[in-house]
Amino acid sequence: MEHLYAPWRDEYVRNEQKIEGCVFCHIVNNPEDDEKNHVVLRKKDFFIVMNKYPYTPGHFMIIPSLHTDKLEDLPEDTWLEMSKFAKIGVKLLKNGLNAKGVNLGMNLGEVAGAGIAEHIHLHLVPRWNRDTNFITSIANTRVYSTDFDRIYQKIKSLFEKIEKGS
Repeated sequence: MEHLYAPWRDEYVRNEQKIEGCVFCHIVNNPEDDEKNHVVLRKKDFFIVMNKYPYTPGHFMIIPSLHTDKLEDLPEDTWLEMSKFAKIGVKLLKNGLNAKGVNLGMNLGEVAGAGIAEHIHLHLVPRWNRDTNFITSIANTRVYSTDFDRIYQKIKSLFEKIEKGS
C-alpha cells in the first residue's frame, strides 16, 4: 500500500486550532503569530499568506486587512497596492519556483466558490506542465510534492529580497 504524507494537515484533522470568527481577521490582529500562520509579507493595508490547504506548492493569497466581502468596497489605493504585489508575486513564482504558469483569481461570494466568503482574498497558484493527474479526479485527493514549510521559507525569502531591493 502506498502512503501519502501530508503533515501540515495534522492540525486540521485533529481540529486543534479552532479560530473564532474570521480567520483572516485573526491573522490581521495577531502579527506575533506570523510565522505560525505562514504570513509571507505584511504591509499597511494587506498581507500575503501561504494557503494552508494549497492546490499546488507555493499557492499563496494576498488579503486586505479590511474585513469585507465586497471587492467594490475595497479602497482604491489598497486594491492598487495589492495588484502591484500580485504582479510581483507572479514574477516571483515564475522565477523563484520555476512555475510555467500562474492561476490568479478571486472567488467573490459563496456561490462563486469562496471557501472564506466573508473576507475577500486573491489567490496566486503556480502551475507546471502536467501538475494535475488522475488522483484528484478519482480519489478527491491532492498530492503535494514538497515540504510546505520549505516552500514557505523560500517564498518568504524571495519577497524579503524584493522588499530590500525596493
